[in-house]
Amino acid sequence: MDIISQLQEQVNTIASLAFNTFGTLQRDAPPVQLSPNYPEPPANATGVEDATNLAEQPKLLSAELVKAAKQFDALVAALPLSEEVKKLN
Repeated sequence: MDIISQLQEQVNTIASLAFNTFGTLQRDAPPVQLSPNYPEPPANATGVEDATNLAEQPKLLSAELVKAAKQFDALVAALPLSEEVKKLN
């Protein structure tokens, strides 16, 4: 697979990870009272184990996103130099 195809695949991976991360955060976020004029939102009935898992999942997802971004940077660094850049060196 050529480098451009690898870059495109990595961009798709980053996009997928970002959407999954944002979706997970949106799905699992605890309810928050937006204004004192609104009633208090109902409390989540999650246990301590679930709360710990909810706290760890964003960290894992963000670590995967950073890893994918670093892989993208490595692929960009592996791109061959253009002829103009070679002439300047």
